[in-house]
Amino acid sequence: MADASPRPTGAGGGFADGHAARIAARLMALTGWRRHLTAALLGGLATFALPPAYAVPVLLLAFPGLLWLLDGAATKRSAFLIGWWFGFGHFLLGLYWISFALLTDIARFWWMMPFAAAGLPALLAIFIGAATLCLHVLARRLALRGLARVLALAMLWTVAEYLRGHVLTGFPWNLIGYSWVGFPPVLQSVAVIGTYGLGLVTVAVAGLPALLGDRSESRRRAMGSIAAGLLLVALIGAAGWVRLSQSDGPTVPGVTLRIVQPNIAQTLKWNPAERARNFERLLELTAEPPAPGAHSSTQLASTQVTPTHVIWPETAVPFFLERDAAARQAIGSVTPSGGAVITGAPRVRTETDGTNRFWNSLHAVDGSGALLASYDKFHLVPFGEYMPLRGILPVASIAAGATDFSAGPGPATLEIPGLPPFSPLICYEVIFPARVKDASRRPDWLLNVTNDAWYGISAGPHQHFAIAQARAAEEGLPLVRAANTGISGVIDGYGRPTAYLELGSRGVVDAALPKALDNTPYGRMGDLILVVLLMSFGVGTTIARQTA
Repeated sequence: MADASPRPTGAGGGFADGHAARIAARLMALTGWRRHLTAALLGGLATFALPPAYAVPVLLLAFPGLLWLLDGAATKRSAFLIGWWFGFGHFLLGLYWISFALLTDIARFWWMMPFAAAGLPALLAIFIGAATLCLHVLARRLALRGLARVLALAMLWTVAEYLRGHVLTGFPWNLIGYSWVGFPPVLQSVAVIGTYGLGLVTVAVAGLPALLGDRSESRRRAMGSIAAGLLLVALIGAAGWVRLSQSDGPTVPGVTLRIVQPNIAQTLKWNPAERARNFERLLELTAEPPAPGAHSSTQLASTQVTPTHVIWPETAVPFFLERDAAARQAIGSVTPSGGAVITGAPRVRTETDGTNRFWNSLHAVDGSGALLASYDKFHLVPFGEYMPLRGILPVASIAAGATDFSAGPGPATLEIPGLPPFSPLICYEVIFPARVKDASRRPDWLLNVTNDAWYGISAGPHQHFAIAQARAAEEGLPLVRAANTGISGVIDGYGRPTAYLELGSRGVVDAALPKALDNTPYGRMGDLILVVLLMSFGVGTTIARQTA
């Protein structure tokens, strides 16, 4: 059913900036495929605010455009579809790289390419469509307009992101708050309000230019609201700058980490003919002599130092270490004296009925070849490490194949001689806010081992590294990251990289381990802070509605 004729925003007789009003009127007047295409383009535009582009000002166009399109929606269906198409364009551009994983075995998975490229964006877009549908209903039942409607959009967008991060195991990738990872002073706010909270503020401020095309708003009120929003961001940045200016970058004495990035193509990683050579490459890189600062983007290692501990990426060892004494001895031969090699490797256990269970694990090996500690990944990737509804869907998971990986018990704090206690995170376990550590025993640092070779030279690994930066800043904990093809590095508790290996490069980086900061408010309370923020925005929405 076609929508009713477009109407001016809000009640007549008020102010509307000339240029903004004309743009708003044109967007309101769009119908059919033109409306949906415009929504998708606006959603795609918003993606450029995220890593690796960090073009944050585009949000000042994308969200007002979304609100003006919603002004032309006369039905619930049209309001949902506007949000869905906005979300589809947003996720299609932001997650294009996920389909690259299928290229590693295109003969088996070619038919899944359309589902990976467009299916996941289509599913994730439902959360955005639900948010715009709720906004449409609330705006009419509560007569929300002007500033109240902008604040309501920010709240609903944030709730949608939170649900996206938790429903069906969750996928909180490319949260809008990650737009600020490239701006360290603003990023500091996640230590208090978290990435979800920063996203709430971001959408609210980004939506304020919509008031320029709103005839229910006076010029003074519209310009004042926009100025207040920009001032809020400036104050957040100023507070973050002060916080950063007081940091002196202390490091843990006596600890030098060697991060190994072998840069092994995914097509070769599990090739039986290449496994031995891949393992040898890790051993050779580990045994390289230290180079003073050669691999540190900030020259953190300004003098020649001998590594005390070595970090290898996720599933770097293609053997079952608990059963392979020869592989452990080979690792022990290159292990620093008194230290350890921490590596990803699969783990297997044979059950009493003769069946095997597999885990995506992390092990620490000492100089004698003994296993010091182990950790099993607990947050598995659907369709990658296990196949949901395997009994119904006769499809092998991409990474695990015919047999699914089992899930570990959950976050843990490990202790290894010579190192402060740490929380291991395998691959995308790092993307979940407030779920990266054992809440009962705070670690001194986070360790993220991953294999992003599945996604080639694309935006995906850059986004993954940026997400790790946000986790470090939220928790006030340094984060060490070892990736097969990159991006590897060390991140301090403020979210700043202190050592770095570029995507697609092979080599090592020797770097000191930054000290942990005091526990942050977000680290202590997690997303309870988000509840307080949403309630505050709800009060603000009520006040704005009553004073409109």
